[in-house]
Amino acid sequence: MRDLKWCLAPLMMAWPLLIWWLHGHVGSWPLLITGALLLAWRFPEARWLAVIAAGGLILLGLLGDAEWGIRAYPVAINAVMLTLFAFSLWQGPPFIERLARLREPDLPASGVRYTRRVTQAWCVFFVVNGSVAAWTAGYASLALWSLYNGVISYGLIALMFAGEWCCRYRLRRPSP
Repeated sequence: MRDLKWCLAPLMMAWPLLIWWLHGHVGSWPLLITGALLLAWRFPEARWLAVIAAGGLILLGLLGDAEWGIRAYPVAINAVMLTLFAFSLWQGPPFIERLARLREPDLPASGVRYTRRVTQAWCVFFVVNGSVAAWTAGYASLALWSLYNGVISYGLIALMFAGEWCCRYRLRRPSP
């Protein structure tokens, strides 16, 4: 199962670009069903939430046009991620703290505060990114939607990671 996850990871990341490329060849419904299944399978730690989001994509397709459900896929991903991160702030420990403790089990109080802030920053990111994804889903061409959700948003994620790494490095380096 773990090998399957690694094999499907590139497919899930490239999904918006594949939509742009395949839409004219296979139609909306096969892509919508495949995307909903990928979404439901993508989050084993929050299966119920992912299944609800996948069902929402199918419902969008049934109520309007299957392409709406396809285009809402990145919005659903951002919504699931926002829910996971925000819930961890409320229920604890924050998502980023859990990751940090894998590497540093005895995280100091300053590290706990820092990881809470980073989790909050990711929540803001998911709101903004999901909002732009929603705008592209509703108002942009399929090509622009694919460009933003399949390329630009991943660049922004990389910038978030790099920015956080730089901040962490600066905060943790010894003072001169």
